[in-house]
This record gives sequence, structure tokens and C-alpha cells, in this order.
Amino acid sequence: MSDSSITFLVLGVMVALFVWNRFPSAVVAVAGALALWGAGVLELGQALEGFSSTTVLFVGALFIVSEALDATGITAWLGQVLIDRVGTGRTRVVTAVMLLAAVATAFVTANAAVAALVPVVVIIATRVGQLASQMMMPLAFAAHAGSLLTLTGRPANVILSEAAAEAGVGRFGFFEFAIAGVPLLIGTIAIVLVAGPRLLPHRDPTIATPDLSALEDTLRRHYRVADGMDGELFGRKYGAAEFVVTPRSTLVGRTLGPSDAVPDTELEVLAIARGSRRFDRSVVLDAGDTLLVRGSWQALSVGAAGGGIRAIDSPDLVRRQAVPLGLGAAETAVVLAALVVVLVFGLMPPAPAAMVAACLIVVLRVLTIDQAFAAVNWSAVVLVAGMLPLSTAMRTSGAADLIAARLVDVVGDAGPGPLLLALFVVTALLGQVMSNTATTLILIPIGLAAAGQLDVAVEPVLMCIGVGSAAALLTPVATPSNMMIMDPGGYRFGDYWKLGSVVLVWYALVAVVFVPFVLGT
Repeated sequence: MSDSSITFLVLGVMVALFVWNRFPSAVVAVAGALALWGAGVLELGQALEGFSSTTVLFVGALFIVSEALDATGITAWLGQVLIDRVGTGRTRVVTAVMLLAAVATAFVTANAAVAALVPVVVIIATRVGQLASQMMMPLAFAAHAGSLLTLTGRPANVILSEAAAEAGVGRFGFFEFAIAGVPLLIGTIAIVLVAGPRLLPHRDPTIATPDLSALEDTLRRHYRVADGMDGELFGRKYGAAEFVVTPRSTLVGRTLGPSDAVPDTELEVLAIARGSRRFDRSVVLDAGDTLLVRGSWQALSVGAAGGGIRAIDSPDLVRRQAVPLGLGAAETAVVLAALVVVLVFGLMPPAPAAMVAACLIVVLRVLTIDQAFAAVNWSAVVLVAGMLPLSTAMRTSGAADLIAARLVDVVGDAGPGPLLLALFVVTALLGQVMSNTATTLILIPIGLAAAGQLDVAVEPVLMCIGVGSAAALLTPVATPSNMMIMDPGGYRFGDYWKLGSVVLVWYALVAVVFVPFVLGT
């Protein structure tokens, strides 16, 4: 069996296992890479190259930056600002989120934009009463469209621009990709607003995020307490939390009252409750009693990890939502701004730039090293690392070339329309299992050769390849940004194609009809 046949076989088995959803996606991806090595299609170094890939390092570092945005309350603040500006109606909120994602992607790539905005969208969905599954996929799909708004939207755009220059028609301008990007974005938003509620799953994520933005008022009413430290119950340095006394706690039988310190902690008791009864004096504690305590956020987190009391709501989660722009917010904002500047002006490759930003987050003590490592979605990282060798196998085994060669045979001399349609279909299909950069590199020489044979203009051919390679909409493994939304949105492998196939048709219309109408053929 030829290497290309083995590659197609492994690809088919992987897709079947992804759809079956019986095994973790990361395990399937790694198994596929090892199978390609075992069959001799890839060398061992090639099969494991994903774990040293700059793409994987970039994605991992972005998770840490994203966690810093969330941990310091910046995402809660952004979410509240957006809600204040556009209200809570689904149409306006979804439109605003998608526009924000597209504009951000135009300057910092889809992976960076989605990583930064996922926690924002989680907060927004919670506060406006929407399921995250109804908002996460629109976020990623808007980022795909946004990648074609500017030259810096993704590396593939730069490759296409250079190819245009080498073909003698001049480089694409900074905003020239917007010829395709703007209608793609408008159409994607319209499809999501009209068909999204029916095509997207109505499913809760694995871990639901409660809305704790009004917790301070709730605690005041429930415990009838006055203002806490610094004139407020929640502040940047200090906060409050509810703890339940556990059955085997050393506090059982101890006498505590308001203003007393909780033994072995740096926490002060504000109020004590037993069922619906509130105590404004000292009382002998029993299992199940609730304590409203205050202290530094660090002390509250330590108390939540103790053995004698259990937090009702995680102090860390309370701080993130109830204290927008908390400690470390300024440092995080500066680091993020610097990262954006570096990415926009190409001062450093994306992977080291993101890694430097992640290191600064730790050095500036926004996150501890343990928090930074815990922030990385290792399942997504391993999934990306496992899928990259398949992209290599598609290229080196001749599988991609085999598909592309059939393109010229099928189209023949039918003219520019069928050529563009065939180019789009092949590019979009390859883009579901390969990076858009690799797909672009494979299709450019084929597209240019076919354009020369059929006397078709170069610009619409290259733009068609650009649109097709951005149409990675059918599976979670098509792009890192698709994988980033999988867990927060509660998605399964088979959820993507339902909305993705409809959006894909719109991409085809833009690539085959609109772009050549504007650029000429």
C-alpha cells in the first residue's frame, strides 16, 4: 500500500473515531500520529514534531495570557461594558461579540483573539441568560472571517500576497483581503442570527459558570451585614465568602461570633447562620453552620483549601466576577497591549512573543507558576500537537498532490467559474485536516498553473485559495481556535458541521461569485 493510501486510511479512521466520540480527541490524534510512524509514512521525528511546534507553543502561551485576563477581572469588565453598550438582547449581543472577534483577529490572528475572548463570552453568556453553546461557535467563525480583513490576519495572507508579487501582478494591499473578508463577516453574522438557534446545540458546558456579579448585594440581604473593609464587602485587596462547617471540622463545638478570627486562618467572622436563623452574637458551632467571613483574597483562597470549612462559591471565581479590574489588571493590560503591538508589526514571531508575555504574567506575580500551568488546556494542546503530523503526512506522502492533480483533470478547459469552484472545494476540504498555511502552500502552485492554462486572472485565483483555506468550519480539529471553544461551549465533534456547512456555502459564493466580480477574471 502506498504512503498516500495509508494516509487516507489513517485519516478516515481518525475522523470516524472523532465522530464516534467514544475516546478523548487528544488520544485519537496522538494515536493517528503514531500509526503514521508505525506504518512508515513518517519518521519518528516527524510523528512527534507537533510537540515542539511553534503553533503548539503559541496556543499554550495564549491560554496563560487568557487566564490572566480572566483572573484579574478584565474579562468581567469587558463583558459588563459590552452588555451596558448593547443590552442583553440575543441579536445585539451576538453581533457585538462577532464583530469584536473579527476586528481583533484582523490584527492578532484568530488563535490569539479567540483565546482572549473565550472567558469574556462565558461571562456575557451567563449574564444575558444565553447558553455558551449558542455563542462560542459564532465567536470562532467570526474569527475565521476576520482573518481575511487585513494582511496581518494570518500568515497565509502574507504567503498569498508574496505569490501575487511573484506572479507579476503586485502584492495585495494591507486591506485588500477585505474584498472577501467583509462580505464573509456580514454573511456569517446573518447566518448565525437567523439559523444559529436551530443549528447550534442547546447544551450546557461540562462546567457551568455561575453569575456572581450580584453576590455582594445577596450576601448583604441574607446576612444583614454592614459594609466590610474599606467601605465595601468586595474590594481589590479584600473580599468576603461563605463557608460551610464540615461534619468532621475542628470548628464543631468551638464558640465563635462576629469579629472573631477563624482559628488557624487570617479570616474574620462577619456573620453566622444556621438554616434561616442569623446570629449576631457568639454561638457554639455545629456541622452545617455557614460563616460569612472576610479577609484578603489570598487568605480566602487558602481558607477554601482548608480541611474544616468548605466555600459555597469559590473565592477566586467571586473575585474574578465581582471585582472588575482587580489586582494585576494594569500589568496584564500592559502585557497584552505589548503582545498586540509585537504581533501587528511583526517585531517577533508569534510563538516567542506569546511565551514572553506568559513569562511576564508570572514574573509580575499576576499568576503563580502553578496557576499558569493549570490555566493551559492540555487536552487542546495535545490535540493540536497530534494533528500536525497528519498535515505533514498529507503533504509528504503525496496525498494532497494527488487530490490537487485530480482538480486539473476534472476542470479541463471549462473556464474560470468551474476552476474557482474546484479550487475552493479542494482547498476547503484539505483545510479541515491541515493548517491553512500548509493548505495555502500546496494549492498556490496548482492554482497558478491552472490559471495560466485557462488564461484566468491570478488575483481571483489566489483570493479564492485564501477564502477556501479560511473555511475551516466543519470540525473542531480544523484549527486551534475551533478546539479552544470546544470545552467552554460543551461541543461534541459532530456539532460543528451543522452550522459550519451552511457558512461554508456562503464562503463558496463569496470566493466563486463575489470576488471575481470585484477583481475580474
